[in-house]
Amino acid sequence: MAKILVVGPHPDDQEAGMGATIAKLASQGHDVLLLDMTNGEPTPLGDPATREREAARATEILGVKRRMLRVEGPARGYGGDAAWGGHALSNRWIEHTIEARRAVAGVIREHRAAILFVPFYEDAHPDHKATTRIVEDARFDSKLTKADLPGEPIYPKWVFYYYATHLRWVANPGFCVDVTGFEGKKIAAMEAYHTQFVAPGRIGAQPKGHGVREWVEHSLGYFGTRIGTLFAEPFFTKEPLGLGSLDGLVM
Repeated sequence: MAKILVVGPHPDDQEAGMGATIAKLASQGHDVLLLDMTNGEPTPLGDPATREREAARATEILGVKRRMLRVEGPARGYGGDAAWGGHALSNRWIEHTIEARRAVAGVIREHRAAILFVPFYEDAHPDHKATTRIVEDARFDSKLTKADLPGEPIYPKWVFYYYATHLRWVANPGFCVDVTGFEGKKIAAMEAYHTQFVAPGRIGAQPKGHGVREWVEHSLGYFGTRIGTLFAEPFFTKEPLGLGSLDGLVM
């Protein structure tokens, strides 16, 4: 079974982008770790303690593990992450720095991650773009010898990009994962973030008058039609996929 690291700028990005796939991978026995770059605050309706509880509930629903990144050096931005412990990056302040790269590389090495999932590289949100660049470079850093990093050197074989962009852009994915039967896990995990997706007054991506369930089912249903299944999630890759056989293809 594979060691998988799914990195999100804020708690809820992984669930929104690939929550059903995460649940499916966990059910197959893969060792999945969610890494949050920030605690997600500030947001209009949230606070650090609430977001921590919401993230813990979503993690339990998906059946995986979770941790938040700790970075060396002075903290910048919103100072509301004390409830999470240690120096975390702050929502709206994620920057591509050596310290951030090294911190992510350390997590990659500790988890022995063979596969990385990160946000799609084209996005309107600076935190999303910065996160992806940090992880891409941390992938290289994680293989370095004579480096003051935890764990032994490792080079993750794959980097895949999940679709959680703020751009009004129609995805043309490199591949889609059939998640039929796991859509309920994604919906429940997203609804665990009450302040972000459910509470009145939120600023969310759902069309007015539609809840999380309708939004998720419509999105997953569209990508499902692209591969001939009921539900699917889209992914992208910059490197060619290698197939040993055609057995895993949805025909």
